[in-house]
Amino acid sequence: MTDTSIDRRGLIGAAGGMIAGLGVPAFAATPGYDYDKAIASFKFNDPIWNREAYAKLQGNTDTSKTKYGWVHGICLGTKDGERVRELFGFEVASACRLQRNADNNYMKLLREVGYYTDLKTGQYLKEWMNPYNNETVKVVNITNDPFNYAIADTYPDPPSFGGLNTEKPPKRPFLLKWTIASKTTLMLETDIHLFYPNALDPEKWPRESAGKMLRASEMYRYVIRVEDMADPAKTSVEYTGTWNRITPWLPWMLNGQMQGHITYVTYMGGFDDMNSIPKKLLDHTKANDPKFLTAPETDQGPSLSSIENYARTQKPAPPKQPGS
Repeated sequence: MTDTSIDRRGLIGAAGGMIAGLGVPAFAATPGYDYDKAIASFKFNDPIWNREAYAKLQGNTDTSKTKYGWVHGICLGTKDGERVRELFGFEVASACRLQRNADNNYMKLLREVGYYTDLKTGQYLKEWMNPYNNETVKVVNITNDPFNYAIADTYPDPPSFGGLNTEKPPKRPFLLKWTIASKTTLMLETDIHLFYPNALDPEKWPRESAGKMLRASEMYRYVIRVEDMADPAKTSVEYTGTWNRITPWLPWMLNGQMQGHITYVTYMGGFDDMNSIPKKLLDHTKANDPKFLTAPETDQGPSLSSIENYARTQKPAPPKQPGS
């Protein structure tokens, strides 16, 4: 968490140089806007302020309105004894709204669909030639409908994934990791690292399952306009940033317990206008999965990851034939 006793001007100078080196552009200043006053308004050590700030990023505290998200990037394959491979592209479209509870905390109500793309043509994949097993496999898109979670003044429990993840860490105040990158740019990092029983038991899913346990990590980096986060009249704060995920081989790759893993490396954004979703992705989603552009109305579950959804919607692949 950020310590507000740190000298802000020193932090701005140090972080600003780092961010410039990473190629992150600074936001343009509105003439006459008092950025020192804006930065001073951030209550980084207040769980209520963190809850409200995070809710404005994830959704819109005007609960009648929808927030739209997109992800665009690439999936890498890592296996011992060889260089990392670029496998396929990855794109996500999502819609969410917030539900405010009686205790003033929120529930984020989310639908999202994820597509895999050909790296050369950009076309959405239905089949893919797997270089690890020399087999043409059916591509299974991500369809999280819903994936809801709490935004509160304490950290929520990790996702239960239909009861498979029973981890219950002690409750602690919701204090996030913020960095003031410049007088105009605020950054946030949120990470989660999970290890829990795999819904794809290798005894039933020998070709799809990476093993009895599933290990996955997700790393988010948000780039935010200081002026927007400091504006008390804004019920939603738009952002851009990055989302990375480390996960076992995707089950539809049919790599089984082969050593290795997948890394998603992507850009992401959250916006109030549906048309901020890249046009190609928006048009494809409208034509094929339009319900994912409408947020859920109520908190209905269960909220499952793509692995649990795969176990519920797919069937185990037949054994690979010798010589194939």
